[in-house]
Amino acid sequence: MNKILKSISFIFHPLIIPILGVIFYFSKSPRYIPKEIIEAKLISVFILTVVLPILLFFLLKTIGKVKSIYLETTKERVFPLLLNCIVVLLVLDRILTANQIIELYYFFVGILISTLACLFLVILKFKASIHMISIAGLLMFCIALSIHFSININGTLALLFIIIGAVATSRLHLKAHSFVELVIGFFIGLLPQLILLNYWL
Repeated sequence: MNKILKSISFIFHPLIIPILGVIFYFSKSPRYIPKEIIEAKLISVFILTVVLPILLFFLLKTIGKVKSIYLETTKERVFPLLLNCIVVLLVLDRILTANQIIELYYFFVGILISTLACLFLVILKFKASIHMISIAGLLMFCIALSIHFSININGTLALLFIIIGAVATSRLHLKAHSFVELVIGFFIGLLPQLILLNYWL
């Protein structure tokens, strides 16, 4: 059971959530978007939000700014969160601009706000769950898209709720976070996406 719960934290790592949101959007959007553009966007987002952060992590580990991938202390989280803010800004500026795909643009604006909120709490020595922040943001984005495009994705939403429960259980079991840190992380991820609906829904 310990191995299963530990694997859940790796499978649904915060790094993969942004690209999952992009994949979900392109798979459900009724708009015609050329296949070449979709592939280019997916590859670009994957490189910036998955590959680049991994490389930056190893750089931070080499220079002694982080000790492990778990980022157990608030001090270890400062530089990764700062760098993630820069990465998201690059995505917003170069790949998913507001005049191209407005839904994904505001999805990443929400990610940026959540990351900044998490960074602010880290400076205050509070370690909100980044796992919960990311999965809650994806949940709200999927709900918004189902309303926006008038599509039935009840199965996807049910699966996301199950994943949220599994991730929360995993983080508690591994003693990575307290219940309060998980709940606050959930709302840090959910609320920015909810508030930004006013700009595109």
